[in-house]
Amino acid sequence: MNETSKNNRRWQILRRVLIGVAVFATLVAIFYLEEDWRGKHAWEKCKRELEAKGAVLDWDKYIPPPVPDDQNFFTYNTNILVRFKKAQTDAEYAAATNCQWLRLVYLTNSFAVFDSAKTEPLVVAELTVVPSTAASPALVESHPLAVRLNAAGAREQIQDLIRGTVGRGTPGAAGFQFSELQLSNLVPAQIVLQSDTLPSIIDLQNFIPEDLVTNVGHLRIETTGDPKKFQVLLTGARVTAAADYLKWSDQFVPAFNEIREALKRPYAVIPGDYSKPYEQPIPNFVTMRAVAQTLAQRTQCFLLLNRPQAALSELTLMHDVCRILEKPPTGQPETLVEAMINVAITGLYVATVQEGFRLHEWQAPQLAALQSQLAEINLPPWIAAAFQAEQAATCHAAELLQPSQISMIGLASAKPTIWKKIMDLPNHAIDLAPRGWVYQNMAVCARVIQIQKENVLDSNQNVIPRRTELAAKEIAKSLDNHHSPFYLLARIAVPNFTKAMQSCAFNQTLANQAQIVCALERYHLAHGEYPETLDALVPQFIEKLPHDIIGGQPLHYRRTDPPSSDSGAASGKFLLYSIGWNETDDGGQVALKKDGSEDRENGDWVWKN
Repeated sequence: MNETSKNNRRWQILRRVLIGVAVFATLVAIFYLEEDWRGKHAWEKCKRELEAKGAVLDWDKYIPPPVPDDQNFFTYNTNILVRFKKAQTDAEYAAATNCQWLRLVYLTNSFAVFDSAKTEPLVVAELTVVPSTAASPALVESHPLAVRLNAAGAREQIQDLIRGTVGRGTPGAAGFQFSELQLSNLVPAQIVLQSDTLPSIIDLQNFIPEDLVTNVGHLRIETTGDPKKFQVLLTGARVTAAADYLKWSDQFVPAFNEIREALKRPYAVIPGDYSKPYEQPIPNFVTMRAVAQTLAQRTQCFLLLNRPQAALSELTLMHDVCRILEKPPTGQPETLVEAMINVAITGLYVATVQEGFRLHEWQAPQLAALQSQLAEINLPPWIAAAFQAEQAATCHAAELLQPSQISMIGLASAKPTIWKKIMDLPNHAIDLAPRGWVYQNMAVCARVIQIQKENVLDSNQNVIPRRTELAAKEIAKSLDNHHSPFYLLARIAVPNFTKAMQSCAFNQTLANQAQIVCALERYHLAHGEYPETLDALVPQFIEKLPHDIIGGQPLHYRRTDPPSSDSGAASGKFLLYSIGWNETDDGGQVALKKDGSEDRENGDWVWKN
């Protein structure tokens, strides 16, 4: 074969390769064009279908309008509860600016703590046992309490004296324990026990239950060198005196007053760029949590010190702080994180109200004010609004992404194993995918979140747990069974709405119950007894009874104390409960987990009184 023939042969091969490349490139281009068209068409079809159901998928409609600076909470002081420069951590910003709000989070707690583990056990009471006939008048007179060991009411008398000696306690919102007294200065109670036989430690320990002093420590009895003398010891105590905590936290009073002034403004919109959903300005949730916890603990300390009006003032601020998470005037955009922070702070607020009932500190003026505040709490619509905004935010954020960015988000791992990398290879198919695949992911996400939205609440704004659970199972099954790259974004971006709704429903139930309990206590103050039915509260003590948010039926109520023989009145206890997440009336029984904590998925949701 001559040189000319060889060249012709090479040219034929090259031409075929070029034609093949051109054909392949054309097919790839057609594939990309076709997939882009299909994706865009699928997204437009999805939008039409969902918008016909009331969905708002245009993110621009969630961007809050500008509000006047002199009427905006967040322009009263630019430090108030706002997330600061991204270049600095909160701790760095606090150090650089001496910001009062962040000092609340990072300041070392310097209030005094009584820790029985670092001292000798605290002697709460000294018991002297004497024969029934040997108790001299002088001995009896020198002791606050002298009782016959087996006499009726002796146990209650001893318990009351020890309870008064140790004082009341309460667990703080941030993990501290508070006492109404300075335990380091405690003077032991002196008790004379008249008994013809010498009691054993076991006898006396049963006589004084270990859980007598709740939230302060544990009681135990020990012998002394004298076989007729015993000591009641307090152990396991790590307690702060309420007065010490209030004195320490008084440094934040000017900051709290600043929030009170700022809350007088009708708007709460953080200035900034809202065009990118997940880069929008948000409150500093860490600081908000610290503010709420500090206010809750100050409330508890005021309650322990018999200052209910001061407690109400702190509690009112905690209630009002939630307003900024609701972003007046438009309430948009309501992110799920903000909605759940609102749920959490509201739960802490109601739990603190409940603690005031346990301590028997709320009086008529505070009860009326708290009842009014509790009536304003309506959490479920904010969760529903958050799912609405999340639907639009997720889709709009995805539209701003390149296909490869989706897999980067979904496959991020601190230390991916080789096996994980192999298993993740199919998901990387989206890295070089047509733009239309992003639209396909958007359509899947929008439809999945739509299922959530349609099952969050019924038409009467009630929660139907079984519907919520079925929807969650339907979504999980769909995401597990579809390995298409069209489902990648949904698998990483769709939140667990079942847990969100359960927390929301539980805290709203507590708020509804607390509102009724305020009315019950006002009725009790007026009549000396609780009513036979809740209907007796309307309209004098409550305008309208809140219903059970689970299913929409009335909350269950009954008096639990037997009527006294002379008046027929209940002596002061009642049972108030919701049927709870299992939608079954369990007669007011609370279900417990193995660790002793309340099981919110089973049993009734019962008000603790």
